[in-house]
Amino acid sequence: MSGARKRGRAPGILPGLVHGLVTTARTALRPSHTAEYPDVAPTLPPRSRGVIALLEENCTSCMLCARECPDWCIVIESHKETIPATTPGGRDRQRNVLDTFTIDFGLCMYCGICIEACPFDALFWSPQFEYAEYDLRDLLHDKERLRGWMPTVPPPPALDERSAPPAEVAAANRPARPAAGAAAGAGAGAPGRAGGAARPARGDGAERPVRGSGAERPVRPVRAPRARREEDS
Repeated sequence: MSGARKRGRAPGILPGLVHGLVTTARTALRPSHTAEYPDVAPTLPPRSRGVIALLEENCTSCMLCARECPDWCIVIESHKETIPATTPGGRDRQRNVLDTFTIDFGLCMYCGICIEACPFDALFWSPQFEYAEYDLRDLLHDKERLRGWMPTVPPPPALDERSAPPAEVAAANRPARPAAGAAAGAGAGAPGRAGGAARPARGDGAERPVRGSGAERPVRPVRAPRARREEDS
């Protein structure tokens, strides 16, 4: 019985071996597509998530990125600085000065929530990915290291030609409002209450009509006060 099984399987070994050799020979004749990294830099997509870069000039220490981070890998420290008034009689104002901005890439999961939550465009994605370290503690990068990745940030894609212009561009191209003195002078010559024209005076003999002056209003009778009941002693 066992010999019959072996004789039944013997014819299937040779076709399978030949099919495998044909596949190997076909693959061996094709050109190789292996990227010789690190001698040849890889071509990454424009929106690849490599590392987070910091534009320190735009950061206001609002802590939104640190609060929205699900891994709590962002640490921010700042202090307030008083700026004197630029005009006489003006009030001094305060601003936040960034002292420490660190990201622990050993905890970061590259979700991009901090970049989306930043209202001042201080965080950007950089395609740079060559920042591996031998020690996990060396993945804690400070603001100087994050600032150094800003030159590697690709420019944003161009807007659609048929789309509406951004609100900032529309506000900048809007014509300036006239001065207060010019507006007051222009309004003085226009008729109406807003222009400052005097309201026409009423005639000397004319009197303001009294409502219901033709008929006298009936006098309502006065009710006598009710006697207060005396409580039983």
